[in-house]
Amino acid sequence: MSRTRDDLFTELFANRSDACVDASGVTETTGVTGVTGVTPDGAAWLASAGSYPRSMLALWAERPHAPVVLPCGSAFDVVNTPAIFGRRMLDRLWDEGPGTGPVAAFRGRILMFAAPGTAQRLPSLLRWEEFSRTDGIPPLLCHGTGDAVTVPAPADTYAASPAPSGTRWLVAPDTRNPWLPGPEVLLWAAVRAARAAVRISIFPHADQDAKVYDVSRRR
Repeated sequence: MSRTRDDLFTELFANRSDACVDASGVTETTGVTGVTGVTPDGAAWLASAGSYPRSMLALWAERPHAPVVLPCGSAFDVVNTPAIFGRRMLDRLWDEGPGTGPVAAFRGRILMFAAPGTAQRLPSLLRWEEFSRTDGIPPLLCHGTGDAVTVPAPADTYAASPAPSGTRWLVAPDTRNPWLPGPEVLLWAAVRAARAAVRISIFPHADQDAKVYDVSRRR
């Protein structure tokens, strides 16, 4: 019996339930419970953002390292931050807040997947006078309806080095219905990151251990 494309796609993720995603996008086998890479359900969620989800899954089954461009506004919005500030926001969200939804790195930027509607609401919240006096919040690019983003390939979670496209998963999607932060949560993280007295990065120097996010800690 010949294998279906779904079979091929499932095999892409076989035997990786113990994979641990670190801050650089590199995975290692650990005993940390609840930390996984892109799963078939997570890939199905990503594909659902496009017009032809089955074709997207088939593409990834045949070319597991192929990044794709997906539209925003239906399954997710994306908040696009400078790398350093984005890392500080991630630290605040994981250390003091509810965690994050999927997060990707793209050519020196951090892409935070957010609830649909965030791209429309967050800029207005940031413009409020109460928060306009907060120094240190750089311009945040908000991608919503009518926009599209480059999504890392599922296999790029496991790459030993960044993919040629410069994209990789930092927090990989692992369910068909991932929790996604809304504009209020991301505003809170941005303000906390800007007000932090000590500059914190989730990407230590190369000679230090990378920070690991345990997705089971999401609230």
